Amino acid sequence: MFVPVRVGTCASTLRLFRTASGKRTAVAFSSALKPANVLGADQPWALLTAPALHSMIAGLDIIGIVIDPARTMTRPAKRVA
Repeated sequence: MFVPVRVGTCASTLRLFRTASGKRTAVAFSSALKPANVLGADQPWALLTAPALHSMIAGLDIIGIVIDPARTMTRPAKRVA
């Protein structure tokens, strides 16, 4: 699965999203082209297996994994320093 990440100076972290009701969820895509189509070409991603992704979100307040979400998501706002 192709999973959106945030790239930091020392490590990459899983990018989490919120459902329409405000609950946190993980997102995964079934092809490398889908994250770019939904989140933009500049969205970095990591290739993970389903068990690895489930392990990463275990114990967190996350309701599940949304696979191949439609274009209902938005890109994060640009941060101004």
